[in-house]
Amino acid sequence: MTPGSWPRRLRERLGERGLAVLVLVGLLALAVVPLVAMPAARCKAFGSGCPRPKPPVRADPVVAKEKQVTPVEAATRGAYAALGDSYSAGVGAEATVADNNPLNRCRRTSKAYYHEVSTAFRFAKGSSFWACSGATTADVLKGRYGEPPQLDRVNAGTSLVTISIGGNDVGFSKVLGGCVMRLPWSHSCTDQGADIAGRMARLRRDLPALLERITDRAPSARVIVMGYPKAFSEVTGVGGDNMTVSDQRWLNARAYDLGQLVRQSAAEADARVVARHGRGSVEFVDAYSAFAGHEAGSAVPYMNGLALNLSALEAEPRSFHPTAAGQHALAQLFLAQIQKGPGRPLS
Repeated sequence: MTPGSWPRRLRERLGERGLAVLVLVGLLALAVVPLVAMPAARCKAFGSGCPRPKPPVRADPVVAKEKQVTPVEAATRGAYAALGDSYSAGVGAEATVADNNPLNRCRRTSKAYYHEVSTAFRFAKGSSFWACSGATTADVLKGRYGEPPQLDRVNAGTSLVTISIGGNDVGFSKVLGGCVMRLPWSHSCTDQGADIAGRMARLRRDLPALLERITDRAPSARVIVMGYPKAFSEVTGVGGDNMTVSDQRWLNARAYDLGQLVRQSAAEADARVVARHGRGSVEFVDAYSAFAGHEAGSAVPYMNGLALNLSALEAEPRSFHPTAAGQHALAQLFLAQIQKGPGRPLS
């Protein structure tokens, strides 16, 4: 078959119309096959079959994390406020004429632990001293001797609060009086147990409420709550106070019980701060053994013994309160706690 004979024979077999159809089919094939085989061409020609655009890859939003700070940085970034009762006011540590000024009704003294704490660090917004002798949890909220409430002395700019509170709620002065002013053979000292238990139950309600009020007003503050030191050696009787060794043990045990109540209340308050992702903390300073070997009546006492005002036939306020050396010992506890921190991160 010659090269030119094949188209002629095909035309003869299909005829002119058939050949035209065949040519048309070929042209269609040339147009359609690329569209089927190549999606990009089909997409460009008809706008169909185009691959769906992939969504842009977005980086996860960066969540700003608060910088962790050291315990000292957290305590000193704002103001320091010293609140509390006579153990914080410094009753019993009088060293100057001003300390004994009768117009100083809250009996704040120059040897109170506040002074060592306030000068050991540089507080960005300063420091202030508001503890008041005789203060109860209610007095911290409402004020005493005509002074504004201690609670009002703290705010969002406060970074450190120190406080001792609860002894007057439990009525320790009255309890001590019942142990000192009694007949030697009576049991009026230890018979006060039921009264103390009732007051402790009320304090178990009132102290957590007070700590919550403080942390609400000062949400960034480290609130350091101190327990109470044991006053008696439990070895020999303390001269002039009419208390037996058994009485001393009983009184020390009540101070220990009070300290445990304060410890538990502080731990619960700190747990609430953590639960709401607060910046502050509530911490406990255990002072129970701070005066070990230096109890009332010892050679170098950190605790005053009984001091009688003979003209009024009553115990002087400094009775069974820390001496200047005792206040120094308490200051060391606070300074150590400020540096140590609550045992968890602070932001």
